[in-house]
Amino acid sequence: MAVKTQELKLDLGPNGPLSAILTLPADARACYVLAHGAGADMRHSFMAKVAEGLAARDVATFRFNFPYMEKKQGRPDQPPVAHAAIRAAVEEAARLCPGLKLVAGGKSFGGRMTSQAQSKAPLPGVRGLAFLGFPLHADGKPSAERAEHLAGIASPMLFLQGTRDKLADLGILRPVIEALGPKATLHEIEGGDHSFAVLKKSGRSNDEALAEVLDTLTAWIDALS
Repeated sequence: MAVKTQELKLDLGPNGPLSAILTLPADARACYVLAHGAGADMRHSFMAKVAEGLAARDVATFRFNFPYMEKKQGRPDQPPVAHAAIRAAVEEAARLCPGLKLVAGGKSFGGRMTSQAQSKAPLPGVRGLAFLGFPLHADGKPSAERAEHLAGIASPMLFLQGTRDKLADLGILRPVIEALGPKATLHEIEGGDHSFAVLKKSGRSNDEALAEVLDTLTAWIDALS
């Protein structure tokens, strides 16, 4: 399988440039704009495994760093800065992958910032949003407040959540997603934590759990109109 990997720079004015990576399989039928979580950049092993696994399933990925991570600052960017980075990434992914179905989202913080950006003004060309562990609340502080903006999103949304995720109490998340109606889909990874890692006693490996995540994501992308 031929896969092209391209290192890029995103222009974000005073907050740029930002590093980015396009992973493009030869027979790609879609591109996932994949934003990283709060504590690790686009090159983290989780991000790399997702890109590699989706490439094996003929889905391209466009990864990028948020400004705070590019500048090695500890505190995540304010939402307007993060939203601008996501819009720049979506625009560049669309330019580099003409004709491919475009979806956006990402890991934890990156997925939440993408949903916020979409709720304020639809991301051009994006058919749906996919969240790899939506961070519904802080650890030990169950709340649905971070999900309030989701009602303003018209596009399809996929929530991939581990049943041991300490940042998303499923007793709170399930009714939130039900209230969003048919546009929202929840897929639970049995025994998975916030990064879908499973306990040894589960009888399966972390790689097998991640394969379930990527198979589900790919099938959902294929079903988008």
